[in-house]
Amino acid sequence: MRMHFQTRTEIGLTVFLWSLLCVHAVTQAGPSDPTISSANRVPLPLDRIVNNLQERNAQRAAALDEFVGTRVYRMQYRGFPSDRDAEMVVNVAYRSPGAKQFTVVSEKGSQFVVDHVFKKLLEGEQEAASDENRRRTALTTENYDFSLAGYEATPDGGRYVLDLRPKTKDKFLYRGKIWVDARDFAVVRIEGEPGKNPSFWIKKTEIAHQYVKVNDFWLPAEDRTESVVRLGGRAVLSIEYRDYKITKSTPLPGIH
Repeated sequence: MRMHFQTRTEIGLTVFLWSLLCVHAVTQAGPSDPTISSANRVPLPLDRIVNNLQERNAQRAAALDEFVGTRVYRMQYRGFPSDRDAEMVVNVAYRSPGAKQFTVVSEKGSQFVVDHVFKKLLEGEQEAASDENRRRTALTTENYDFSLAGYEATPDGGRYVLDLRPKTKDKFLYRGKIWVDARDFAVVRIEGEPGKNPSFWIKKTEIAHQYVKVNDFWLPAEDRTESVVRLGGRAVLSIEYRDYKITKSTPLPGIH
């Protein structure tokens, strides 16, 4: 019984830590999955891409005053000591600079997952809203080394593909790739793994985030976190974001 409790708690913590990543990127973006081609011409050098990304992220964060939306949290666990599934639907109201009001619409499935994973995620978002936490996890040169992996020409426009390496071994950071929209300089997609394994009980964790454009802002569209437990289990968390409505914002300056 002791091992059962500890394993479940660690699974919840891992998912909780990784899902914080989607909270910090409130200004991001959309679909496309072509093959990366480093042979394609890259319109801008790396330093300009990264500078524009940081500048535009800061501008969008400052201009987005209020929005509402709905999330569907789903988790599936398969393995020792038993399989568990759960789903929770939540309405969200955001107000700048980081206040969020959550209203649980429905719950079903494992009450353990609902209480120890989903509701911990909501609590974690409130804690992550502080200026210090946002600074520590932001996509900036303070936290990451960037390198250029390629450029994609897609029906939705150009995409810069950047490799990320965290400057410190931190479980709140990650290593992997980001896809950056060449016009808006917003992150379209993230694929990666933790900068530091958050738990002995977790053998491997993979994350994938996608974003969608709502008016002038890029907001999370779908998150997926998959963790392999050393005892043989596998936990998959997904968050679907929908029904966004920007209720208050200020105009964004253009990139020159």
